[in-house]
Amino acid sequence: MASQSDINNYQAEQIKILEGLEPVRKRPGMYIGSTDANGLHHLVKEILDNAVDEAIAGFGDTIQLFRDPISDLHRELFLKHQANKKLKAEEKELADQVITVVDSGRGIPVEKHASGVSAMEVVMTKLHAGGKFESKTYKVSGGLHGIGSSAVNALSCLMQVAVKRNNKYYYQYHSRGIPAAPVTEISETELIAKFPQQSQDFVNYESGTIVQFIADPLIFKQISYNPKTIIDIVKDRAYLMAGIYFQLFDRVTNIEQHFYFEGGIRSLVEHINMSKKSLHRVFYLNDQWTDEETKKEIGIEIALQYNDSYKERVESYVNVINTPDGGTHVQGFRLALGRVIRDYAEKNGMIKEKENFVADDLREGLTAVVFVKMPSNDLQFESQTKAKLNNAEAQTAVYRVFKKHFATYLEEHPKVARTIVEKVLISARARLAARAAKDAVIRKGLLEGLSLPGKLADCQSNKPEESEIYIVEGDSAGGSAKQGRDRHFQAIFPLRGKILNTERARLDRIVASDELKNLVIALGCGIGDSFDETKLRYHRIILMNDADVDGEHITTLGLTFFFRHLPEVIEKGYLYVAMPPLFKITFNKEEFYAYSEEEREMQIKKILATNPNAKIGIQRYKGLGEMNPEQLWSTTMNPASRVLKKIDIEDANKADTTFDVLMGSEVAPRKKFIQSRAKMAELDV
Repeated sequence: MASQSDINNYQAEQIKILEGLEPVRKRPGMYIGSTDANGLHHLVKEILDNAVDEAIAGFGDTIQLFRDPISDLHRELFLKHQANKKLKAEEKELADQVITVVDSGRGIPVEKHASGVSAMEVVMTKLHAGGKFESKTYKVSGGLHGIGSSAVNALSCLMQVAVKRNNKYYYQYHSRGIPAAPVTEISETELIAKFPQQSQDFVNYESGTIVQFIADPLIFKQISYNPKTIIDIVKDRAYLMAGIYFQLFDRVTNIEQHFYFEGGIRSLVEHINMSKKSLHRVFYLNDQWTDEETKKEIGIEIALQYNDSYKERVESYVNVINTPDGGTHVQGFRLALGRVIRDYAEKNGMIKEKENFVADDLREGLTAVVFVKMPSNDLQFESQTKAKLNNAEAQTAVYRVFKKHFATYLEEHPKVARTIVEKVLISARARLAARAAKDAVIRKGLLEGLSLPGKLADCQSNKPEESEIYIVEGDSAGGSAKQGRDRHFQAIFPLRGKILNTERARLDRIVASDELKNLVIALGCGIGDSFDETKLRYHRIILMNDADVDGEHITTLGLTFFFRHLPEVIEKGYLYVAMPPLFKITFNKEEFYAYSEEEREMQIKKILATNPNAKIGIQRYKGLGEMNPEQLWSTTMNPASRVLKKIDIEDANKADTTFDVLMGSEVAPRKKFIQSRAKMAELDV
């Protein structure tokens, strides 16, 4: 209960009113999700999507994105801004990269707005302002709150905006959301001087917009754009916008890429399944659904293809905005998919007595893209980051349209229909077999207190946070590791030979493998839907293998197992790879270890610098068994001197594709992958 002093200390003067764009700078996470790398790249998406919205509306066919180092011009412009003249030294620091988006749309309106300033200034400086509130202007767009451009402006230490309309150029620049001067008309020569590289094509457009920003280092912890992420952002939108030309110019990394996909989301599905064996041609629909009551229309595009893998990948979008958490449109898709396949199977007598399938069985090998286009002023997202769609009408629309088209497709393509149904039924049977096997093995092993595997040399500590387990291959390495370890907190689990390639293995095969079954029992956390993080016995799981080709293969098999079947271990940061030394360097009676060729050369140069005629011995380690226990401890297992690589997943989709290529059954994609990287390979010969 509040005391009188608490009440007295809470007065009217403590109620603050944030003006203009202050709310964005005070609480940036509310508008862009975070101030880490994700939030930084969200700025790029916001500006790029404004250009894409123009293209959706039917204006413009070219969108360019530039990443450049900042120039002296940017520094001069920043310091010239009235608001920056009295800043502290640290506040005058600029990030070293600038992002520019150029489009050939209509250009932001520049005439005087009812508020008294140019419409262009309103768009860039006022929250909840923009053309997307008026359905006549943008029937379909990703923008909902009118926050995107102004939020980016607020979080940028410098933003420049140029517009071309009616063969005239207009310009304004801002710092941290504050305009330096009103919107002014400038000449083409002045425009080129301000945007020397980015304006080359722009001057030939009939109309368009240039938006350039430098993210504010006072807001973002680290301003380092990931070139792969930027490529994916551009490519993602190119797939959705069939017939629109996207150009990426990254002058920081000297990457130039152009994207144009006539097939749209069909091309995206084909790309995702490129390394997999497809079971049929891509199913595609493009239709509209009209609400009987409101008469509002929802455009629906869906592309679907099953492959021979056991993993699902469903991408979803609303008005070109990626919704990674799905939402109502994905729910409608899944419901209709299950209904249509079940109806077809029952109608054609493909389901045996007592046989059934559940929603999870439909997901094995499914690749799909669900893309809906809705009136922008009706959009309901879970948050400003737009990760999940909440519109109930989207579920109804997708369900009805997809159900009708996909049912017709299966009737017209009975061979494809039977292939899909058989795929689903095989998945259902495997699920039941896995459950039976898991109940028989995991339940006994983990829930009924079955003793730990005999091959496990466990540690003395029962505290997971300080315990670690080394997974090693071979009795020789296992023996040295057992003798060299610190028994208090280090456990050793030796493998016999190469474990099962789990890329194409269902859970029933996993629990039937003695090596993997015993490993799961040793870890204590279960597997599949029985996984329980609280029961994990070690918070450092370390793959330790030989530094040769076979060792790398065994490590990859281990990574595949954890990525496919225990991804939570990676997500929680519990998985590591040990880095044993590659070389032992001897000089006189001293021994030095090097973990790379570069480190070896540096050590040799260091010795020769003081002993030019030194006789140096170099041993290349190829197996952990070549080291005695003391050497293995000091080089690879001692926390004070060892090198561990922590495994994390930066991009789940790319990781999925890489594992599929390297560990899948298709030879051609793997051959291409190896050949393209052959020059980078180091051979043990």
